[in-house]
Amino acid sequence: MDPYRAIDAQPDPTEFVERLEERGETPSHARLRRRFLRFAGVRGGASVLEVGSGSGAVARDLARMVGPRGQVVGVDPSRTCVAAARRLAHVHGLDGRVAFRVADGRGLPFRTGRFDVTLAVTVFLHVDEPATVLREMVRVTRRGGIVGAQDQDFGTLALEHPDRELTARILDGVVGRLYPEPLSGRRLPGLLRAAGLGRVRLLADVFQDTALTPYTQRFLEHRAENAVKFGIVAAAAAQRWLDAITDVARAGRFVMTLNFYGATGVRP
Repeated sequence: MDPYRAIDAQPDPTEFVERLEERGETPSHARLRRRFLRFAGVRGGASVLEVGSGSGAVARDLARMVGPRGQVVGVDPSRTCVAAARRLAHVHGLDGRVAFRVADGRGLPFRTGRFDVTLAVTVFLHVDEPATVLREMVRVTRRGGIVGAQDQDFGTLALEHPDRELTARILDGVVGRLYPEPLSGRRLPGLLRAAGLGRVRLLADVFQDTALTPYTQRFLEHRAENAVKFGIVAAAAAQRWLDAITDVARAGRFVMTLNFYGATGVRP
């Protein structure tokens, strides 16, 4: 099961907060996230809701974008994440600019038409019923307001590795068992249109790493661990796969890319 769907039930929930913050601070991730927020048309003074706010990295970006006249609210079902997001907002000097609440995206605790912009960033990948969450996002957005989502698409992950067959077995095998919707990115425009949104637009972007950063290394290590746990490969094969990645990086040939898709629409 995808652990991000039940962070508080994991043996060490704070580990997931650390992972989210590490991802948020990785330069390539930060750039593509901020490009999407600009694409979504977030303006100064706007009221913005982020669904699935995690540790608050996106909400902090939004708080800086809307400025002192704006308001940002983040909701997440994880109490651990909400507590961490509040603490980190204080550390970053954003008290009073952003608020966080424990809430499920399938039933948002806000009145209809409450927000100018409602967003979900890297959320639908982890959701069984994205249409239900999106329907709630549309409901709490004012008429003429913007609803948007950004998600990765694991069908587009490219990794330089000498053993292509083993790489495909590990990467494809793990996502097929881990996520409800591993190809969520490419499906966002259709999802938004089906929810009745107009003027749907798409932004395609790419995460890239050519240096095997700590975030990417841990990402690949978790893939190898899960491949063993799910019985996809033996432990020796998983370690051989990781060792080859290290060798490729030492030779200066490491490349990993992953497409992200952001889609926005306007509530009629």
